[in-house]
Amino acid sequence: MQSQENAELGDDELFEHHSFVASKGQEPLRVDKFLMNFIEYATRNKIQQAAKNGHIWVNGDIVKQNYKVKPGDEVKVMFEHPPHEFLLVPEDIPLDIVYEDEVLLVVNKPAGMVVHPGHGNYSGTLINALLHHIKDLPVNSNERPGLVHRIDKDTSGLLVVAKTEAAMTHLAKQFFDKTSEREYIALVWGNVQDESGTVEGNIARNPKNRLQMQVFPEGDEGKDAITHYKVLERLGYVTMLSCKLETGRTHQIRVHMKYIGHTLFNDERYGGNKILKGTTFTKYKQFVDNAFKILPRQALHAKTLGFVHPVTGEMMRFDTDIPQDMADCIDKWRHYSKHSQ
Repeated sequence: MQSQENAELGDDELFEHHSFVASKGQEPLRVDKFLMNFIEYATRNKIQQAAKNGHIWVNGDIVKQNYKVKPGDEVKVMFEHPPHEFLLVPEDIPLDIVYEDEVLLVVNKPAGMVVHPGHGNYSGTLINALLHHIKDLPVNSNERPGLVHRIDKDTSGLLVVAKTEAAMTHLAKQFFDKTSEREYIALVWGNVQDESGTVEGNIARNPKNRLQMQVFPEGDEGKDAITHYKVLERLGYVTMLSCKLETGRTHQIRVHMKYIGHTLFNDERYGGNKILKGTTFTKYKQFVDNAFKILPRQALHAKTLGFVHPVTGEMMRFDTDIPQDMADCIDKWRHYSKHSQ
């Protein structure tokens, strides 16, 4: 029996996750050889590095590469870099370019498009499209051409891409220094009590589920994360928010909203694809199911982006409309909340 997982690209990390269950007929075998048998493109060096980093687990415990796998063992491994074969191939994919000049471009990414190639997503990514559009993109420290920041696969919205090394350095520093402006529109479960507020809490990977992030309020793990929110519209059992990022951690808004009890609507990874607020009426369940069908992803859009131009020094701000799927879902809730009172 074999199962596999993969994780999304983080702000400063790209992890590739694999999980396997050894079959009943499994002969005792070193875990490094076991993994070589199951993972395409895995090299012995890559597996040894994972073991050295403490990134191989058997039944939840960290093991060394000479551990002997036995029948029924659950083996997990996490690699810190994606396989490089087939990753950076230019592809003729349409781009919604909001602005472009000699040193940068701003693109409106659709929901469903992965930003950077990685395990399970070898083509069709934003980077593949950018490499077709631009001949030479500078490569950042994590070998990601042009990328200064990122947004999740199923989040839509604005990204700035650097076309020169100097622009990349300048823009990256703005994100690091928290001087860039980023506003997201989110639809969350529940009636958010305060008109505005700030969520603070370190974010790190969930030790029980490596595909999730979680808040560590004591600050003993992870990186500091700050999200400012403001209520835009109350729609009964859901609320539309403006969320402004002071930091840019992996899944930050998704994790912070769940932490304060307002998980993003239809955020499958964090449990928002279930009815979290509302009635037990069958008609209501049908209504929510229809809303999920209209918006088959987490309700999050990177609406506004602001930064200082690396060459001119001018403050630049870009704004996009909420995409149709999310707008239709919000309208559906708007209609429901008006007629259910």
